[in-house]
Amino acid sequence: MANVPSLRGSGWRAGFLFVGNQLALDFLNTCPVQEGRPLELFPDFSAVLRWFQAAGLISAHQRGDLEHKWGNSLRARRVTRVMRKLREKLRQAILSWEQDGIVPGRTTSELNQLMAEHPMLTRLKQGTKKSNTAPWFKLREPEDLFAPLAHSAAMLFAEVDRKRVRKCGQCVLHFYDTSKKGTRRWCSMQLCGNRIKVAAYVARQRRRDLR
Repeated sequence: MANVPSLRGSGWRAGFLFVGNQLALDFLNTCPVQEGRPLELFPDFSAVLRWFQAAGLISAHQRGDLEHKWGNSLRARRVTRVMRKLREKLRQAILSWEQDGIVPGRTTSELNQLMAEHPMLTRLKQGTKKSNTAPWFKLREPEDLFAPLAHSAAMLFAEVDRKRVRKCGQCVLHFYDTSKKGTRRWCSMQLCGNRIKVAAYVARQRRRDLR
């Protein structure tokens, strides 16, 4: 597996990668590879909460409340372990879905169970010109953090064109290609795109020197 460069530029937010253009894919990308080794960005519950805040899913106040209430409790550690397991199950399911368009039955069952136990809700928001609706979820216990993850994964499988969902050609990161042509092949220009361009340039120079 290729490395993700140690680059804190575009795509990194509060120490996490956000290059997927879709929440479930950004969730997948919380275990990139650096120097040939997996880099676990969810080592503990505190890191999980930081990611949820960086993703715009919870506020700083909510994060503080959950950290204060649950902290390093056995329940918080269990949620972190289950979340990492869910991530890896989704990784395999998404890789399979990218290839043949079929969502494994066990993935469907697990997502349906999570959405039933921790549903996403809808509320009305008053705008300056017109009202609109927005999704939200009740955050009363650590397990409720599964709500947006399960919902986003379900929406990925149900509504996103799988031909535009792919793993970067140079690293382990996944992304949803929102470009007009749909020909994006790397996670981001800053992370892998420049590396590909530099390699191509060096190869051209070598061929030229051999003439």
